[in-house]
Amino acid sequence: MSFSEVMASALSLWRLKLKSLCSPGRSLRPLLSGLALVIGMLSAAPLSLPSAYASGNLVVTADEEAMFFEEIPSVFGASKYEQKISEAPAAVSIITAEEIRRYGHRNLADVLRSVSGFYMTYDRAYTFPGVRGFGRLGDYNTRLLLLVDGYRLNDNIFEQAFIGNETIIDIDMIDRIEIIRGPGSSLYGTNAFFATINLITKRGRDLQGAEASLEAGRHQMRKGRLSYGNRFDTGLEALFSVAAYDSEGKARLYYPEYDDPSTNDGIAAHGDGERYRNALLTLAYQRFTLQAGWGAREKHLPTAPYGADFNEPRNKISDPEQRFVNLRYEHEFDNDSSVSARIGYNTYHYQGRYLFGGTAWLDEDHGAWWTGEALLRHAPNERHKLLVGFEGQYNARQHQSSFDGSGYVLDDNRDSGRWALYAQDEIRWREDLIVNLGVRYDHYDTFGGTTNPRLALIHNQDENTYKLAYGTAFRAPNVFEMFYSDNNVSQKTNPDLRPEEIKTLELIWERQLNRQLRGLLTAFRYEVDGLITQVTDPDDGLMVYRNLATATASGAEMELEGKLPHGVEGRLSYTWQRSRNSSTGNEMINSPQRLAKLNVAVPLFNEALWSGVEVQHSAARRTRSGAHSDAHTVVNWTLTNRGWLPNLSLSLTVYNLFGAEYFHPASDVYAQDVIQQDGRDLRLKLEYAF
Repeated sequence: MSFSEVMASALSLWRLKLKSLCSPGRSLRPLLSGLALVIGMLSAAPLSLPSAYASGNLVVTADEEAMFFEEIPSVFGASKYEQKISEAPAAVSIITAEEIRRYGHRNLADVLRSVSGFYMTYDRAYTFPGVRGFGRLGDYNTRLLLLVDGYRLNDNIFEQAFIGNETIIDIDMIDRIEIIRGPGSSLYGTNAFFATINLITKRGRDLQGAEASLEAGRHQMRKGRLSYGNRFDTGLEALFSVAAYDSEGKARLYYPEYDDPSTNDGIAAHGDGERYRNALLTLAYQRFTLQAGWGAREKHLPTAPYGADFNEPRNKISDPEQRFVNLRYEHEFDNDSSVSARIGYNTYHYQGRYLFGGTAWLDEDHGAWWTGEALLRHAPNERHKLLVGFEGQYNARQHQSSFDGSGYVLDDNRDSGRWALYAQDEIRWREDLIVNLGVRYDHYDTFGGTTNPRLALIHNQDENTYKLAYGTAFRAPNVFEMFYSDNNVSQKTNPDLRPEEIKTLELIWERQLNRQLRGLLTAFRYEVDGLITQVTDPDDGLMVYRNLATATASGAEMELEGKLPHGVEGRLSYTWQRSRNSSTGNEMINSPQRLAKLNVAVPLFNEALWSGVEVQHSAARRTRSGAHSDAHTVVNWTLTNRGWLPNLSLSLTVYNLFGAEYFHPASDVYAQDVIQQDGRDLRLKLEYAF
């Protein structure tokens, strides 16, 4: 039996499984209702065939359009070099700046919420991503690696990836987003557990001058941004951008758990405000690129976490305040080889202020670390593409402190280091078969070493691409889990924690249905071992983190994206998965079995106006009490205009168009079992290019 026949047989089994999921007993009425809405909105105005297609700042004329769609998009983050998506050893999605604009995405969380396999949990403090049915409550975003132009952004205290308004990179400065599913530790080490997100920022040439934007919305939301970019005759390319955001948040939030006269009848008033500031600088000259970023965010907490005083507007977090600067050098040789090197410095600051009986408890953390990486890419012949690299990180400061109003109950300061060696070989076994082999060894001062391989077989046949991928990944215990203790009042340390480990098997089928439509079907199974879980030690009654839980999941993701007649663009996806806590046999908490999503953008009036609609359906999720939050469908609608007035762009977005009432499960730091999400919201955005 040939390789393609083996892959086709495996795919047929998954098709039967998926067919059973779509049986009459499986209701898809919310999605069908959304589809009916889209059809109705699209038919409300005449369509016209566009004369140009914009992807980020790349404009393709009508004459070049067919050639453009014959080309297969490329991705960098899957292998640390540019390659076609069809040859990448993973399932990849790419979201462009133009898509971000047409669907009114406000931050990275909005983008991830729109793609297959991802869902969000918002507790009015942070936005937490769930991937392929895994979204543990109370965990920080530690199983997702966040990169900016290939540079790691996860901090060195919690190892957290910030994806909501807390993201240090402003959404308007992103040219495209690479979403690489599956384990990535064979190249990136820790945190590349379920997915790697690479933010590719804009360059100076993309702006070619100054640009300003203003935004306004409900709850006294306002945002301003000023950017400048250019490529000069000297060869220097520069980009600089600053942004500021303020919102009063919802004036009144009701929580039935606090429905008592002593706690304002469960109403938290004026305690949901948020503000952030960020800046980005990129300078490129010849083989050198210097990039620096800064961001600071403050969020008030209406939910009274950790048993803090309810309806107390002084409960708030200042998190994160991040800075980074990195210098990258790249050089290409004449013999299909290249070298790159990078050195960077980062800082992180967190402050949490909680009032208990009117007395303030202050948590504060400071992190500072250096990173360095050297990489050699070499193609000894047309059948091999070899990559060898070294990466190191020195944590100069990992400081945690807690002040209870009378004195410090924690004042822990330490330093640590890690280093890694990795290699990957892309072997073109024959013209239609690629073997991708990768392995990485990481060594930590705290727990020692870990080795993680990846193997992918990629077979291209006509318009079909089949991928069979196996890989392992790890998530290193962070210093908060290992060394946080409040003087052994309620929590103690555990320096013996070991990494979490995951094994993932994926079967991927990609098909170019025609020049403008691409289909993707992914079947996956993963097993997680040694999940770091906070439990109570029966010997002393103190909370402690230990490697206890295990989890398994199986599922499938289907996606169809591309361009339809009359310039209509869209993406349709359906995800089914079933995850289990292997230790208890129960379904995982906060794990929807089904996700269905639809994005459609339609050009109106010769592309001067675009209508973009998102329909997002999520099945019910189990809460920590054993109950389930209801299934829900949210519809967002965006109207964008570019070209009616010179250099001016306008957009209007209505989020949660029909005011759906829905809830997300809450972690055990809250009295609430579920937390209500925002109803209908509105944003008006104006951009002007000088």
